Amino acid sequence: MAIDCGALFEDCESLAQLTPSPLAAGMEGSAILAIAGQVKARIASGADVANFTVGDFKPGVFAIPEAFSKYIGEELEAGQTNYPPAIGVPELREAIRNLYERELGLKYPEGTVQVGSGARPPIYSAFRILVEPGDLVVYSVPSWNNNYYAYLNQARSEVITASPEDGFMPTAEALAPYLREARVLCLNSPLNPTGTTISKEVLSDLCVAIINENKRRTAVGHRPLILLYDQVYWQLTFGEHKHWTPVELHPEMARYTVFIDAISKCWAGTGMRVGWGVVPPWIRGRMKPLVGHMGAWAARPEQLATARLLNEPETIAPWMDEFKGAVQERLTTLRDGLWAMRDEGMPVDALDAEGAIYLSARFDLLGKTAPDGRTLTSDEDVRRMLLEEADIAVVPFTAFGYPPKSGWVRFSIGAVTVEDVQNSLVRLRALLEKVA
Repeated sequence: MAIDCGALFEDCESLAQLTPSPLAAGMEGSAILAIAGQVKARIASGADVANFTVGDFKPGVFAIPEAFSKYIGEELEAGQTNYPPAIGVPELREAIRNLYERELGLKYPEGTVQVGSGARPPIYSAFRILVEPGDLVVYSVPSWNNNYYAYLNQARSEVITASPEDGFMPTAEALAPYLREARVLCLNSPLNPTGTTISKEVLSDLCVAIINENKRRTAVGHRPLILLYDQVYWQLTFGEHKHWTPVELHPEMARYTVFIDAISKCWAGTGMRVGWGVVPPWIRGRMKPLVGHMGAWAARPEQLATARLLNEPETIAPWMDEFKGAVQERLTTLRDGLWAMRDEGMPVDALDAEGAIYLSARFDLLGKTAPDGRTLTSDEDVRRMLLEEADIAVVPFTAFGYPPKSGWVRFSIGAVTVEDVQNSLVRLRALLEKVA
């Protein structure tokens, strides 16, 4: 007879209170995943929900490159199932360096690439290596997960509230008062959750400020200020919008920049878990044992398949063109629909889609009455109304640290068809006509 372990866990409230460390006890779960759980429950009840929540891809809508699937299968058949090196297989590390030289004009030497199971291990290990308890981490909101990483490393945070007029990107002027004390500055472009990009001018100004600050620190023997530059979406920019890197604008920034990157978004391969950091050698040397002890490496077949595809621009380029076109079509359809409603005087607006898979939209509905008679008093009220009355699932910017009652929400298009977008706009128009 099997031992009933469930019975042994009853009446354990005192153990539950005493067991976690204070750090673990204070950890918060993802607000986005909590919303996603509500959406799944509504879908399970039979509702036809347009799911604009998680930054993921529905495989039936966006599949990974066919060549990638083929190469993974070939690597498995070849018996590539043993442990990879903690820093990543040499073929992939070289392919990443080739990619950066070919596409970004950045020639990095051997010893600067750390592969991980997605982008999160390089991000976490960078925080762990660079930040001591009490150090200052500076970032702007809305942004993704900086608060969690700062908390896990017991850092202090200085949070800059960015404005829609600046594309929700921080300015050098807003950051300047905090750079003298900061240990890490976090930037992400194209930005999750807004789908906007940092301009060449703003990024250049920030680089100059970092370089000048580090000259001061070098003179007095202090640790440098490091820029953690998350560019996971860099291959997904649209129209005239170009992705810029700190190092191409100011080569000296190579000493102070940690690049974060992955295949998760650019190849619709979120579950394939191949990411990396491109970093100064002295940082990579400390990343290697940390990622190794966590066991946070990507699977060997996926690493080898990624290396093969990165080295075949002639294979991946046609797929990327089609993929980007499909992403942009959804974002443009959504943006145009929201702008049309705005131009008719409805209480909604949106920013242009510059990159990534996101669109920023604002609903000016606070104080109005929902169809069920409730007064809308918060962004959460608006989100719930959109879901319950129009089967439109979005994430409010409050989930990304933005101040409440702004009305801003994120639309993510990775799990919807163009028809889904069009149908959701019809339902949204009908709802806004009732509410407004």
